[in-house]
Amino acid sequence: MYVVESKGGAIACMLLALFFLGTWPAIMTLLERRGRLPQHTYLDYTMTNLLAAVIIALTFGEIGSSTPEKPNFIAQLSQDNWPSILFAMAGGVVLSLGNLSTQYAWAFVGLSVTEVITASITVVIGTTLNYFLDDKINRAQILFPGVGCFLIAVCLGSAVHSSNAADNKAKLKGAGYSPTSNGALTNEELRNLEKGTGIIEEAKAGTAEFLLELEKRRAIKVFGKSTIVGLSITFFAGVCFSLFSPAFNLATNDQWHTLKKGVPHLVVYTAFFYFSVSCFVIALILNITFLYLPVLDLPRSSFKAYINDWNGRGWALLAGLLCGFGNGLQFMGGQAAGYAAADAVQALPLVSTFWGILLFGEYQKSSRRTYVLLFGMLFMFIVAVGVLMASSGHRK
Repeated sequence: MYVVESKGGAIACMLLALFFLGTWPAIMTLLERRGRLPQHTYLDYTMTNLLAAVIIALTFGEIGSSTPEKPNFIAQLSQDNWPSILFAMAGGVVLSLGNLSTQYAWAFVGLSVTEVITASITVVIGTTLNYFLDDKINRAQILFPGVGCFLIAVCLGSAVHSSNAADNKAKLKGAGYSPTSNGALTNEELRNLEKGTGIIEEAKAGTAEFLLELEKRRAIKVFGKSTIVGLSITFFAGVCFSLFSPAFNLATNDQWHTLKKGVPHLVVYTAFFYFSVSCFVIALILNITFLYLPVLDLPRSSFKAYINDWNGRGWALLAGLLCGFGNGLQFMGGQAAGYAAADAVQALPLVSTFWGILLFGEYQKSSRRTYVLLFGMLFMFIVAVGVLMASSGHRK
């Protein structure tokens, strides 16, 4: 079994995980904006997400000889370690619920702000829990100022969303539409939108025409719905994300002494396998249910329609691999340097915002106030990720 032992190796795992975990949401958002149903996308994604865990377990988890204290992946599958397995699976359940929620939140709140708010909640709650679970191996005088930076970032993220929503409302009003107080269009304007009336093809990013064309094409229709819906989904996802890492920490280190005497702790690869299996099962159940009982006014689909939907399937499968390998690398780094420090990967909005601006034209032609708030949000994330990585300790 391959074990990351050095602080440098742990930081390398975190940085690579940061890129992977910041990229897969952009791919999922791209598919939704192209009109692919999120249920179809998520079912594809969850297949390769599990595949990534199996690949990691059968490669890194089988390198070298197996010992009683550090058994290889396959050797550990037959051991009596169910309390730790249940912790790992509980972590997979909350991660699956969080990932599923963010897929809908991206449409309402935007890729950048959704990732900022969920990541910041994850750090504020999850990092604090991990610090105490890890027996304080991270330096508190460095760690908690980093947590404070994330807390400031979540406030700035909410302000960015509010300011950008006001900018979009002004753009629509200036183009002759009359958005209501929550940013929605009137019923007549919505009907015109469905017919394509007044929509300009190949509209420039940041213009009212671009917003209207996007609404016509995308799978999740957001005009006419309160932004409170998106923020509520986002905060729920953040709470879910804040719990998966502490649960994984308990699975691999048994701080609550639930294992029988003489039974070795779950190695990170075995824990990640069970974690991913539960994540897969929950995602499968919920998304097949949503095919027939859709939420947020999405059209009804079927399993047959999903099987025949090859539009964007390759991208969805790639997103699952990126997320799976990203989570695995995060856990490998966390086992070596402490899971509190590994939460530095929650600076993934830096990557997501880059993709959001590059691919989706987010914040183009926005007000100066929005740009100032956006810069402040990203700056606090850069500071926060540096501080959290600097707090890395070394597990004995």
